[in-house]
Amino acid sequence: MLFYYVALTVILLDQATKLVIVQALRLGQGIPVIPGYFDIVFVLNPGAAFGFLATLSERVRNPFFILITVVAASLIVFYHTRFLHTHRLPSVALGLILGGAIGNLIDRLRYGMVVDFLDFHVSRYHWPAFNVADSAISIGVGLMLLDMVLDWRRENRKAPADETANERQ
Repeated sequence: MLFYYVALTVILLDQATKLVIVQALRLGQGIPVIPGYFDIVFVLNPGAAFGFLATLSERVRNPFFILITVVAASLIVFYHTRFLHTHRLPSVALGLILGGAIGNLIDRLRYGMVVDFLDFHVSRYHWPAFNVADSAISIGVGLMLLDMVLDWRRENRKAPADETANERQ
């Protein structure tokens, strides 16, 4: 259940923050929060992460991203249900990824693009704007990597003990 609660929380936070941005700002408008470093902006991203495939025709781009997201979300739910439903850290990680994917999917279905609004920069050098869904996906991937490293460490600690036990027999 944790997996679904995390995903739902991400979807709700993502959509609520985007709704505030769309209602409060004009497209292209920005509000400095930490001048010279962080602004809240309203931009529409037609591509994926960092504008990937943004120049592709909308007739191809949108169906492609929608299909990829539906397939990925289905695989995430299947993988979690089949292999990880009892594991807490991967459940949280996959819930974050699923919630982020669905949050951005809702934008693609509603606007044909994704609403981004977090703009970090140093002077005029900007990191690509992103949103809560993007953040959840990135954190989820990081937690999955952490879980893999922790599993690897547990296996390596267990392996010498298993070898010693086998040598005694």
